[in-house]
Amino acid sequence: MNIYHGVHSFKNVNKPVLTTGTFDGVHIGHKSIIHRINTIAEEVGGESVMLTFSPHPRMVIFPDDHGLKLLNTEDEKIACLEAAGLQNLVIQPFTKDFSKKTALEYVRELLVEGIQPYKMVVGYDHRFGKNREGDFQHLVEYGEMFEFLVEEIPAQMLEEVNVSSTKIRKAVAEGDISTANHYLGYNYPLHGIVIEGDGIGNKLGFATANVQVSNPNKLLPGNGVYAITATIKGQHLKGMLNIGNRPTVNEEGELRIEAHLFDFDENIYGEKITLHLIDRIRSEKRFLSFDELKAQLSQDKQAALNTLA
Repeated sequence: MNIYHGVHSFKNVNKPVLTTGTFDGVHIGHKSIIHRINTIAEEVGGESVMLTFSPHPRMVIFPDDHGLKLLNTEDEKIACLEAAGLQNLVIQPFTKDFSKKTALEYVRELLVEGIQPYKMVVGYDHRFGKNREGDFQHLVEYGEMFEFLVEEIPAQMLEEVNVSSTKIRKAVAEGDISTANHYLGYNYPLHGIVIEGDGIGNKLGFATANVQVSNPNKLLPGNGVYAITATIKGQHLKGMLNIGNRPTVNEEGELRIEAHLFDFDENIYGEKITLHLIDRIRSEKRFLSFDELKAQLSQDKQAALNTLA
């Protein structure tokens, strides 16, 4: 997949078949759109192109009140789009000035002058331009004006998939990872660095890797214990993950992300780690003693092993 940072760097391809949007999560609904532009591109001898934006537009338009956490970091989005078979990705910087472009300016300056689409494919509710003033009918009119074709993915097709980034965010935030993974079509990832903890896991016989998530805008799953797989130093491991405030040992309520990796005993401080959440085992709870907590951790490990089997 070719990646371009801004339409000014895009190198014209033959008959670009274009779609555009934020595509956070790159879920199965998004993949149906990618499949469609790939199919058209193959039919007409062209190439598929996606125009997306960084940072997320809501973070720019409402910098103090967007309340938005992302399903994908930019690197995760790129990896998902490449896996979906997209041929060309254009990541356009989204700024305050950019947000003020009218629908016509957006189409003329970005799409026509920047990408020169042969055909454009959008979802049935696609909006664009200042204050989201542009809709599908505007796009049809601009297509006639600038000589490119336009296709709308029908509402019925996307509703049959029955998925949206909003719905997935809700599932992740509630800890319903199995539902989120079903909608995404892959296991929800967390990327981070292993940092030093306070060593309590060692004392309990369940040493943990404390993870500092790399992107502060990444949506964290709801508090609880999860069955996971992990990748670190080229090794693929099974384990369990606790996300929460550790009420049994932590009076201050500081959020921690702690992974216990099965059959693994190496010094990994400072190493990059990727966690893939498979399913939630239980919610977080407070235990009356460390012995009670240790007994529960043994049960959690067996539950995680059963899930991962």
